[in-house]
Amino acid sequence: MLAFAAAVFFLIISPGPGVLSTAGVGAAYGYRNGLAYVAGLFAGSNLVALLVISGVAATAFAMPWLRTTLLLASLGYLLWLAWRIASAGAKISFIEARKPLGFWNGLAMQPINPKAYVVSTTLFTGFSFMPDAPWLETAIKLLIMNLIWVPLHLGWLGTGVSLRRLNLTPKAQHRVNIAMALSMLFAVGLALWSQT
Repeated sequence: MLAFAAAVFFLIISPGPGVLSTAGVGAAYGYRNGLAYVAGLFAGSNLVALLVISGVAATAFAMPWLRTTLLLASLGYLLWLAWRIASAGAKISFIEARKPLGFWNGLAMQPINPKAYVVSTTLFTGFSFMPDAPWLETAIKLLIMNLIWVPLHLGWLGTGVSLRRLNLTPKAQHRVNIAMALSMLFAVGLALWSQT
């Protein structure tokens, strides 16, 4: 169970579209709009987990043409996002939001977020700690995942709000952008690895 909790922590804390957009909403619009967006991401994350647990995601991804299409679209999106972040120059750039993103935007983000499927599939198909009680194990995994998910995303929201208040040098801002882009490329690599 401890290995599972550690995996949840490290898989969720690594930057992907959900956490980067959470930080971006925090940086652009503060806590109030950010909390609504995080609530939507939370609901969407659990929706993706249920799609994985129920086998619906596996059934859909079992169609080679659909799996390939979704993989290429997801990888293209992640590569575009990494490029956009890295090429932002000396400006902190998570995800540009022209108007506040709320609950429904957060909810809609997770089903198209490839990292959400990779994380849920990794967590719910591995790390067996109650092989004789799979439904109880799944319920405990959902509870642990959510108990870790919520504070991590609130932390990313706080990071976005805090970065808005900092007066970083252009060189430091550029380094932040490069680090985020490399994290996005790591997510692309994880997505590719999970498909092999």
